[in-house]
Amino acid sequence: MTTSAGAGKLPDGYNPNRDAASDLQAALALSAGDQRPVLIDFGANWCPDCKVLDKLFRSEQVAPLLRDDYRVVAVDVGRFDHNLDLAAQYVDLQRSGIPALVVLSPDGAVRTASNDGAFSNARSMTANTVAAYLKRWSQK
Repeated sequence: MTTSAGAGKLPDGYNPNRDAASDLQAALALSAGDQRPVLIDFGANWCPDCKVLDKLFRSEQVAPLLRDDYRVVAVDVGRFDHNLDLAAQYVDLQRSGIPALVVLSPDGAVRTASNDGAFSNARSMTANTVAAYLKRWSQK
């Protein structure tokens, strides 16, 4: 991921070389100031559904919500062998698959986690479906 929690920036893929825990802490620190929730996107660059979700994130229906209402952190989970300790704090990847989304309040509390696997079949989703999900959880 090229950027993590910066205002107006969406992550550029899942970078296994990033320090995901530090990225998350930086996002939460910024969120404490502006009260924007943090969206954690657990996934991997090899994952077809993660690629589809990335395209949906960049759609005209979704991108403004992410840019204006969230701090977004992409966390690489490799082939389920990377950043699993961080993921386990927020989501059950065995049940959810990837991509898995978690929304945190500015204080770090979990608002929701996609433990139901809703995003693991992103190929069947539309931009409007993703936007509705984000709108629901962005409320302060």
